Amino acid sequence: MTIDVRPASVFEDVRAVLGPRTPGANVCWCLSHRIPSRLNQELRGPARGEYVAGLCRAGTPIGVLAHDGDEPVGWAAVAPRADTSFARSRRIPHVDELPVWSLWCIRVRPGHRKQGISHALIAGAVDFARAHGAPAIEAYPLDNGGARVDLTMAYAGIRENFERAGFTHAADTTSVLAGHPRVLMRLDLR
Repeated sequence: MTIDVRPASVFEDVRAVLGPRTPGANVCWCLSHRIPSRLNQELRGPARGEYVAGLCRAGTPIGVLAHDGDEPVGWAAVAPRADTSFARSRRIPHVDELPVWSLWCIRVRPGHRKQGISHALIAGAVDFARAHGAPAIEAYPLDNGGARVDLTMAYAGIRENFERAGFTHAADTTSVLAGHPRVLMRLDLR
């Protein structure tokens, strides 16, 4: 298997990884940190997918997708922190004034897990941020200390995977997800 990570600009590929099995279902679509809270609460069911389709049509990739051949098998959300809710977060601190990028969601489709795709997604997100001029990239993974993490809540990633990718611990946070503290990990791209 050869994994190719590309900018997420084709809606059908994004839908294959993030979309619901049932068209009317209300799923995240990885919008909760990308859009203002009020809009996030207002968008329900198919409107969430339509919003993502509009972002894709706008021409700016909204993250990266891992492909196995032509099949999309994984997703990573990456964008300038200033364009996300992390810019205003009280739980996840700002380390300094650098215009960093945030990597906040990693998802691998069922049937494709345990094959190194999340590692490829982290590397692809780093390359994407670097290509767009990011001086550094941050992630806010779970510090689970090796404990099992529910797959639904593992979207933030695991500290160990970011350490393997060269990220270092930059700060503790007051954010907790699935009973595990989240840490701020950073990779300098300068």
